[in-house]
Amino acid sequence: TINAGDYIFYTDWMWTSFVVFSVSQSTMLAVGAIYYMLFTGVPGTATYYATIMTIYTWVAKGAWFALGYPYDFVVVPVWIPSAMLLDLSYWATRRNKHAAILIGGTMVGLSLPLFNMVNLLLVRDPLEVAFKYPRPTLPAYMTPIEPQVGKFYNSPVALGSGAGAVLTVPVAALGAKLNTWTYR
Repeated sequence: TINAGDYIFYTDWMWTSFVVFSVSQSTMLAVGAIYYMLFTGVPGTATYYATIMTIYTWVAKGAWFALGYPYDFVVVPVWIPSAMLLDLSYWATRRNKHAAILIGGTMVGLSLPLFNMVNLLLVRDPLEVAFKYPRPTLPAYMTPIEPQVGKFYNSPVALGSGAGAVLTVPVAALGAKLNTWTYR
């Protein structure tokens, strides 16, 4: 997560990287947030968990900035609104664990890429940043001859949301399962 914003430097692989980071962040949020929410049984715990994750990433962003990198070098993922949707699904279904897994997990997977892309639209132009602060992204033998223009139909949000919605549900179920293991 610390380098989640680095995808803006992978100019040839930007959208592919966005999809990969969307899936990884949504599954990471789902497993941790649902674990703590079901552990306490209190709607709102998922949002609290996402807030802590956001603070951790802001600290990492500050560390990169202190090293001389641009302010937009690490783009902090937007976890809190998706966690609020998870909390809402748990609260609205009267603390139904299975609804939290199915509905909440799906909502996290669908919404996180959308919120992240809205956030990314507000930062400086990625190409401008990438050319101002060049850094190698791939070894020479892996450098593509041509950029993959049009890959994924130029819709990383749709692909990230689709993949995220499919994968966050079983990962949310895993987070729930971590609460039910017993040694009796």
